[in-house]
Formats: sequence, structure tokens, C-alpha cells
Amino acid sequence: MNQLMLQDGIHYLKINGIMHWCKVAGTAHNTVPLIIVHGGPGGNHYVFERTLGLKLEGNMTVVYYEQRGCGRSEAPQDDGEYSINTLVEDLEELRKQLHVEKINLLGYSFGGQLCLEYALKYSKNVERMVLQAPSLDDFNDMYTVQIEGFLQVTKGEMKEQILKISKSKIALKEKYNQVWSIVDTENVDRLLFKNEEFAKLNRSLWEESQLSNTGKMSKVIFGTKASLPLIERIKGLEIDTCVIVGAHDYNTGVGMSYRITRQLKNGKLVIFENSGHFPDIEEMDKVCETIIEFLEQKGDIKVEPN
Repeated sequence: MNQLMLQDGIHYLKINGIMHWCKVAGTAHNTVPLIIVHGGPGGNHYVFERTLGLKLEGNMTVVYYEQRGCGRSEAPQDDGEYSINTLVEDLEELRKQLHVEKINLLGYSFGGQLCLEYALKYSKNVERMVLQAPSLDDFNDMYTVQIEGFLQVTKGEMKEQILKISKSKIALKEKYNQVWSIVDTENVDRLLFKNEEFAKLNRSLWEESQLSNTGKMSKVIFGTKASLPLIERIKGLEIDTCVIVGAHDYNTGVGMSYRITRQLKNGKLVIFENSGHFPDIEEMDKVCETIIEFLEQKGDIKVEPN
């Protein structure tokens, strides 16, 4: 039962009472649908569907959807209705509305975290997963990675200010907030990208989209702590998973991708040497080849030594 009920094109699906923007492409390939799960929290697919997404559509059935309150999807009336569990149930309802038994998942950044949460609850529905620079619910680790990342990419007075904040006695979250309050666009681009030209492309598409992140989902996600950390809950998860990350990722960090891969029973890690947080943009052709090869291969996945 892998014949999608939806045709290629844009659809608005009512999922758990919220109208979700959804785009289907490549149905002629008749493959297990690859559902793309965006990051943020609170992001959208505008850039992805105009970069790597186009290449993937030429090889397989691709389904994009934007999470509740994100991008072109409707927002819930209650600002609190953004819990991880709610987002997992939205993804499961999407699968049901597609009328498919099995799905492949590609989650980038926070989307990778959401894919892992979904896989823990609905593992029987997932054929394979690709996680690009996935995040975890260990926010202190993320705060540290990003502060250290800014120290790597900044210079002069800006670097001195960040160094002063990092050495101060205030709480880690407050350090993180202070650093982000002083960094400029140029340094944010350096944090996210190795190549300045790709940073410009990304930012131009952001501006072209006229879509913004309200911050409401982030507030809920970052304000909620699971009783058991995700890194512990995924131990032994059996779904074949390919984790990809840029060697110069200062946003979630290579270390986080490595730890996730080590916990998975059938995980492999692929590091892209000339990328930051978005290897899908900076090394698009290589990433595309890696994803296609992984989704098409048969048999068990062997964990690659690192």
C-alpha cells in the first residue's frame, strides 16, 4: 500500500484540527514516500524545496509538509499546542492521510530530533531515516556548541565581547541569549556556513520567501524537559539510519551527530568536509547521492567505525 492518494502539487490538509501546507512531488517514481521534516523549531521548507529537494524529486516520491504554526501552515489558537508529542501525532496523521503503510523520513536540524521522537513511537511505520545535523533535547549542549562556534568564526571586538560573556558567572542559557543578542548577520552566516556564497544564497531565499519564525514553537520546545533525555531513549533503535553532518557545523555540532549514531543499532555517520550546518546546500550533489544510495540499498546497515 504505497500508492499515494495525493497527486503532485500543493495541498492543504487538515491534520488534528490544523490546516497544514503540504507539497507532493515525484509520484511517478512510485517509491516509498520520503517525508521531509524541517528544522527550527519553527522553520519552513522554502529553501529546501528549491535546492536539494528538486534533486530528490527527480529520483523518488517526496512529501514536504510544514509543521503547525510554521511557514505556510495554520497556527493553533493556543500558543502552547506545540509539544513534541503533538508534532509526532501530526506527522502520524499525515502518514495516514497519505494512505501509505511505510514512509522514509528526512529530518534536518530540529527536524532530525522530531524524526527520532516519531521513530520511537511509530517505528513499524518507518522504512529508513536520514538525519541531517540532528539536534537533541540537551539544550545546554547546544548552547555550548553555538557559543564556542561563534568564538571560532568571529574576530576582533565581537570575539572579545563573546569571550567576556562566555567567561562570566551567569547561567549558560543567559550567556547564550546574550551572545545571540549581539551577533550580526555576517557572523550568523559564518556560524551556519563554511562558504560565504552559499550563505548569501540561503539568505536571499529566506528573504524571497517572506516567511518568518514566530518563536512560539521554540518557546514551548525549549521550555519543556523530558523525564528521560532523547539520547538515552534512542539507544538500540533498530531503524536503518544515515546521519549526515558538515565538518564545520557550529550549530548542532559534529559531536551531537556522532553520539546519536553511536546509540542507534543500525546507524551510520557521513561527514561532509566542506560544509557547515547545511551540507544539503553547500555539498548538494554529494548529499543527494548519499541519500539516494542509502534509501535504495538492501540489507542491514553496518555501523562505520569513526
